[in-house]
Amino acid sequence: MQLHDVRVYPSKVPLKREDQLAWKIAGVAVDKVAVQKDVAEMIINRIIDNASVAIASINRRPIVSARGMALGHAKKGGATLFGLPAAKTVSPEYAAWANGTAVRELDMHDTFLAADYSHPGDNIPPILAVAQTMGKSGKDLIRGIATGYEIHVDLVKAICLHKHKIDHIAHLCPAQAAGIGTLLGLKQEVVYQAVQQAVHVSFTTRQSRKGEISSWKAYAPAHAGKLAVEAVDRVMRGEGAPSPIYEGEDSVIAWLLDGPDAHYQVPLPAPGEAKRAIMDTYTKEHSAEYQSQALIDLAFKLREQIPDTAAVEKIIIHTSHHTHYVIGTGANDPQKMDPKASRETLDHSIMYIFAVALQDGTWNHVDSYAPKRAGRKDTVELWHKIETKEDPEWTRRYHSLDINDKAFGGRVEVILKNGQRIIEEMAVANAHPLGATPWVRENYIRKFLQMTDGIISARESNRFLDAVQNLGKLGAGELGALNVAVPAGTLLESKPGIF
Repeated sequence: MQLHDVRVYPSKVPLKREDQLAWKIAGVAVDKVAVQKDVAEMIINRIIDNASVAIASINRRPIVSARGMALGHAKKGGATLFGLPAAKTVSPEYAAWANGTAVRELDMHDTFLAADYSHPGDNIPPILAVAQTMGKSGKDLIRGIATGYEIHVDLVKAICLHKHKIDHIAHLCPAQAAGIGTLLGLKQEVVYQAVQQAVHVSFTTRQSRKGEISSWKAYAPAHAGKLAVEAVDRVMRGEGAPSPIYEGEDSVIAWLLDGPDAHYQVPLPAPGEAKRAIMDTYTKEHSAEYQSQALIDLAFKLREQIPDTAAVEKIIIHTSHHTHYVIGTGANDPQKMDPKASRETLDHSIMYIFAVALQDGTWNHVDSYAPKRAGRKDTVELWHKIETKEDPEWTRRYHSLDINDKAFGGRVEVILKNGQRIIEEMAVANAHPLGATPWVRENYIRKFLQMTDGIISARESNRFLDAVQNLGKLGAGELGALNVAVPAGTLLESKPGIF
């Protein structure tokens, strides 16, 4: 990997394209280095993972609405929509919108956390939609997705958005644009302009993840995908973009991030170096914010020592800055303690999540968030006995770039009414590559079967799994096989809108 210095330049100091981050990102995108076998296999795993959560959420209101909007943009020879037959296609930017929303809704696909936060699996819907529309092959798709993951992860390693209250899709959109550039074999100049377009239009605030969290949490990454497809389309037609988008004196770094004195070092693969960033990412076994994954597993373990949660006086979760301030009591969000809060808010409340996991010993993407479950008297009582505290060591490990040291868990101190203290800790979730039971293909398939059980037919399930595991051999125009359809008549229709 090469580290690239990125800072702000006044307009009177011309910055050569070759020295701009967007140009260097485009250089990675156009590098024709081969995709390594384990990376290609992991890409297949993540396509399976995305399909699992998308089909499980297929009739949830945000997905129904997004699908309804997409169906207003039908296009022969376009891209497929989750749930519908592969023969029914729409314009790729709206397929990215609808499918991206379906993937993101349950907050249960892959994650990468470093200087900032990300769900790199959000790169897949727009790249796949364009691949289907443009008649690309499975190998083309693999190359495009490898680039999307690489650029996304590298930006997340280097540039913090959260401290400036900028939503993390600001790193996602340029990664999606770069991935589409690789997929289509575009020239560096075109990818460069597309990346700049994508950055310019995708900076939004984190209010979407604060207070009363709405359905926009699922829509935001899908919106980035739609913007990325449109950005590439525009520059393919000869249009340009604000430049230099990162380093300009009135651009995003100068005014929305660290300011005129900012200095970042962004790692990117050297020319000819394989794109392996997907191997640093990790998926979710449980449908909740990633920082809760290890703590859910720890709650299951602690349950063996606390058969009656009524005996609990207090629970303190010593954890990272992010966990404390974003999903913990440090957020100072009363909604995170409200049994009538939305599902989107509850899955960003580690106090709620830990209480339910401790009481139930299981976690379900539907049952664990049901209003009746959230309102249970003994759960509310336990929930309000839980607090979080930042621990500098857990914060350090959270931000560590050493994959063997990086941690997202915490130390839990349970104080019983009789004065007994039970203390346990867990650094990474069981499913993490360094966890007790790291996930392999078998786990991804099991998740797909569990999440889609009762929603799709066994025949459709087998067909999809056969097709996706044969991805590298799918020819040009055969990527419609990666769509998953539900039985006719089972999809809900959205309320009418404009489209």
